[in-house]
Formats: sequence, C-alpha cells, structure tokens
Amino acid sequence: MASENPTSSEYISHHLSNLTFGNHPVEGWGFAGGQKAAEMGFWAIHVDTMFFSIVTGVFFIWLFKKVASSAVSGVPGNLQNFVEVVVEFVDDNVQSIFHHKNPVIAPLALTVFVWIFLMNLLKLIPVDFIPYIASEMGISYWKIVPTADINATLGMSFSVFALIIYYSIKMKGVSGFMAELSFQPLGKYLLPFNLFLEIVGLLAKPVSLGLRLFGNMYAGEIIFILIAMLPFWIQWVLSVPWAIFHILVIVLQAFIFMVLTVVYLAMAHEDH
Repeated sequence: MASENPTSSEYISHHLSNLTFGNHPVEGWGFAGGQKAAEMGFWAIHVDTMFFSIVTGVFFIWLFKKVASSAVSGVPGNLQNFVEVVVEFVDDNVQSIFHHKNPVIAPLALTVFVWIFLMNLLKLIPVDFIPYIASEMGISYWKIVPTADINATLGMSFSVFALIIYYSIKMKGVSGFMAELSFQPLGKYLLPFNLFLEIVGLLAKPVSLGLRLFGNMYAGEIIFILIAMLPFWIQWVLSVPWAIFHILVIVLQAFIFMVLTVVYLAMAHEDH
C-alpha cells in the first residue's frame, strides 16, 4: 500500500486493482496498478489474472491426469471417487442437453466447469493474506481471483463464441448459417429486421455469459473486502456465514457457465 494507514477508499481501490504490465504513455514499459494501469490501454496484461488462471489450469490437468493414471477398478480411493463424481455429473448434464455426436463437447464442458470452479475457489482465501505476502516481496498489487477480472471472463466467453460460430458454419454451411440469421423469426420479407434481431441475440450470448460470471464474483469480492474493513471480532461473525454461502455461489456460477456453453453449442449444431 502507498501508506501505512490507508483510507477506506484507498483500501478498496488497492484490493480491486490488478498488477498490470504494459506501456505507460509517460513512463514507458513496466508494471503498475490502479489509475496508471488503466492508462496503459488495451494491450496491457493483468499479470496476476494470468498467473492464477495458469496455475489453476495446470493444477486441474495435473490432478485429473494423476487420478486417471492411478485409477483402479476395485475399491477406489477418496480422490478417485471425487473425480469420478465430477466427471459423471458433467457427462450426465452434457448427455441431457447435447444430442449430437461431437467428441469435443464433454471434455470442453468438464474443463470449463472445473477450471472456473478452481478460479472461483480462490475467493475463499482471506482477502489480505495473499496481498500481504506479495507486498512483503515488493509487489504492490496482487489480485488473486481471475473470475473477478472482466478480461478473464470475457476472454473465456468469447472463446466459446468462436466455437459457436465455427460449429454453426461447419454444421450448416455459410449459406445455412446466414439463412438462419436472415429468415427468422419473421420470414424472408422482413430480412433486415430479422438480421438485426438475430445478430443482437448472437452477440448477447458471449457478453451475458462473461458478465454474469464477472458480476457475481466481483460483487462477492467487494463484500469480502468490506467485511475485512470491520473490527476483527465482527469480521468472524460476518465472514464465516458469507464464505459458507459463497461456496454455493462458486459452484453455481461454474455450473451455469458450463451449462450455457453446452446449450449454445447444441444450438449451433441444430439446423432449423
């Protein structure tokens, strides 16, 4: 922190600022946070978001690969039981929504669900713990929840959007995809109006997908920060119930993102 005794607004602003690497218009290339980071522009990288996204992704791959390589057909251990429950849960949801043959969808759904869950789970770490360690290492800003960064959530949602466009064209062809956008819901004689409605609806999918996850995680982050500003004894009274409630939010938001991803890709495969 810039001062030993920050004001409430400084404390909140600090905890909501990412460690950013980019080109500052005055100082050149380097690391910054807060307003200086905003001035770096579009190509600046949120280092903390990238770091924790990669760490959780690598942990997910390592954990599931470890379980898969040591799986037994007899009585499984607790870890194998847990992974099998997660895989079966995702597989059941995919089979109930997606009725086409595509070997990519189920692994994609599993990756989306577990990866987002792990990133959301970082929110349960006390808000001052990791930033304090980072400050002791000389890092002024260190925000640990990637899904509380709109760049991460929109990055994932626009990746899903790219798959929607790809499979829409692959399954229906360019002409079929354009006809789907142009001739519904009001018929070919109102083509401009149809096109406007369908394009707006198409673009709304990734935007709503990313903003929904970001909004819930960002709001939860603010509540934890506000609780951390209260006297210590009040923090325990409020933070424990809120953390327990937030466990449900963490799982629910990962589930919603996964289900909508599968639904949108199922729609991309359907010709109507």
